[in-house]
Amino acid sequence: MTALDSALRELARVPTLLVALDFDGVLAPLVQDPSSSRPLPGSAAAVRGLADLPATTVAMLSGRGLDDLRTVSGFTAPVRLVGSHGGEFDDGALELTDAQRDLKDQLSAAVRQVVDGEPAARLEYKPAAVVVHVRGAEPAVAERVLDAVRTGPAQLPGVESTEGKAVLEMAVVQVSKGAAIDTLRSRLGADAVLFVGDDVTDETAFTRLRPGDVGVKVGDGDTAAEYRVGAPDDVTELLETLLTARWG
Repeated sequence: MTALDSALRELARVPTLLVALDFDGVLAPLVQDPSSSRPLPGSAAAVRGLADLPATTVAMLSGRGLDDLRTVSGFTAPVRLVGSHGGEFDDGALELTDAQRDLKDQLSAAVRQVVDGEPAARLEYKPAAVVVHVRGAEPAVAERVLDAVRTGPAQLPGVESTEGKAVLEMAVVQVSKGAAIDTLRSRLGADAVLFVGDDVTDETAFTRLRPGDVGVKVGDGDTAAEYRVGAPDDVTELLETLLTARWG
């Protein structure tokens, strides 16, 4: 039995459990076309099994916009969905102030000036953010685009930037996955949390974990998580281990 297996079996004993999971690179392998991403069947089955257990909440905590996350994940209640790095909860729409809407319009125009015409770079618009994607672009193009955005539109006063794997998100509100974990824990009265993530944006969640929680990093890279697995296939196995232990 590995140290992670032991930690999961201990976690399964807590009275009220929150299981929070990133989607891309965790439940679903990373793909070139984000719209084609789908959870691995075994992981999806384990998620639904956990969500059906008493005193157990499963939440998808993703950088995707809420509607996009709902579409690609295929999950519905009782699985909770939290999009835009914690900026959108499925129990309430994100409301912007007039000043934030004006800033988003200014940001959108500035980003378009940088990105338009750059091969394989694309923009995504979220309720409170503009996102630059460069996955699939030539390395020189990707770096040129990201550098221009970092030193240009991302510097607008009031813009919060979050950089991930081949993506740079600029929001007009302050959000983080760590803050979302705190909100979910408080709302649910969770005694412990499992969080599984793969990207640098997930580190804000790992750093918010407390004694008795379990954090699992998927893949390579520096991390504050205590445990690590190699790939989404391994996430399927750990979720099945947790489900079996909590079911029993």
